[in-house]
Amino acid sequence: MAGLTGSRRRGGGAGWLAAAPLLVVTLIAFGIPTVVLVVGAFSVKGGGFGFENLSATMREPYIGALWSSVKLSAVVAILGAVLGAFLAQAVLTSRSGLLREAVLTASGVLANFGGVPLAFIWIATLGNSGVVTAALGLGSGVLYNFWGLALVYLYFSVPLMVLVIAPALDGLKPQWREAALNNGASTWQFWRHVGIPVLGPALLGGGVLLFGGAFAAYATAAAMVGASVPLVTLQIADALTGNVLIGYENIALALSLDMIVIALLVMAVYLPLQKRSSRWLA
Repeated sequence: MAGLTGSRRRGGGAGWLAAAPLLVVTLIAFGIPTVVLVVGAFSVKGGGFGFENLSATMREPYIGALWSSVKLSAVVAILGAVLGAFLAQAVLTSRSGLLREAVLTASGVLANFGGVPLAFIWIATLGNSGVVTAALGLGSGVLYNFWGLALVYLYFSVPLMVLVIAPALDGLKPQWREAALNNGASTWQFWRHVGIPVLGPALLGGGVLLFGGAFAAYATAAAMVGASVPLVTLQIADALTGNVLIGYENIALALSLDMIVIALLVMAVYLPLQKRSSRWLA
């Protein structure tokens, strides 16, 4: 027994030693910037610390940009979760293995496609002089607004939802559906009383991931809509670069701290849901 305890202690020490390089990199890459951000967010002009910067983020134009980012992210999360779940279910229940592999592979690529290239594709398609805009005579203003940006964000959000929900859909045991149908339940009743409750944590968890991805996106919005759609990420960039006013760097750090708080709330929702989902679908 003593030898077993000693081997466990040695194994634990070796595990910590093996993880030490990763922990050091994590500390340097995330810990130091976070400390600098927090210190800068509470630093006020003239020296000292206070809540002036955080108070400023609760006034216009910053609070409006923060609220706009939250609304945009919520719309993208809801629509992306619904569309992604239906697409994943349709693909997984099809008899074509080639279709399944093709969709999952494409989803893995498109879920990581964003930034300026994504903005260019949509501008060339639905911009003021885009191919589809000219062909259908849509005029201007189709893409450069709140809903146009939401449409572009769905381009990578729906594939991400497919990747997230596909394992959960695979985990639905066929025996559950057979038992429900054998007991006289309809397909709708099965999904209402069995399928959706079991998939609920995975669906909500995927929606939370989509929310976080849309909330933190910057390059696509900056290249496509600029200041026409107020977003907190664009406000941070303007304050850091002095694009509008000079000397507002600490307010940018305070806005970043607001985003971190929201991201922590998002993860606080996502992790318990993911744990519950994995327990049901194990």
